[in-house]
Amino acid sequence: MFKRRTPEAPPNPPQVVKPGGKGRPTPKRRDAEKLRRQPITAPANRKEAYRKLREKQAAERAKVRQGMAKGNEEHLLKRDKGPVRRLARDYVDSRRTVGSYLMYGMFAIVLLSMLPIPIARLLVLFAPPVLLFVVFAEGILLSRGIKRLAAERYPDESAKGVGMYAAMRAMQIRRLRIPNPRVKIGEKDKV
Repeated sequence: MFKRRTPEAPPNPPQVVKPGGKGRPTPKRRDAEKLRRQPITAPANRKEAYRKLREKQAAERAKVRQGMAKGNEEHLLKRDKGPVRRLARDYVDSRRTVGSYLMYGMFAIVLLSMLPIPIARLLVLFAPPVLLFVVFAEGILLSRGIKRLAAERYPDESAKGVGMYAAMRAMQIRRLRIPNPRVKIGEKDKV
């Protein structure tokens, strides 16, 4: 008579999927956090942490250096970026310049200065200024040529500093140039 009756539970109604919904219930926070958790792989000590950091930095530097050598725009320094600078590099790399042999010439002059021959001493006295004058004149000619070419090909791009950039690249030893030369000597028609 005074018995408590439990109402019968209605059967599970079908789940209504609203349009644009994900079609599944939102997971509990604790379940989502469990899935995100990863074991901590911290180094055992500071020395190990520094070693791992140095290895990571060295790998990143090697990747950037390799990208710079290939000429990838994303890895280049600001001074090397852009189509005008690429044109200047190709313009210089397609020519044989006196400036690229400057260091070899100076080394030969130092070796000549050690010889006790009077004519060698005279050559050592006059050769460096003449060599530097030739390199300077060549830099001016290269600078004027690349500025004219850049104005023709890229009228909307800024050519500020491109002449000095080309002159400085012309004084580098070809094998040591970064980014590496893309054109061979004599391929002026590809520039």
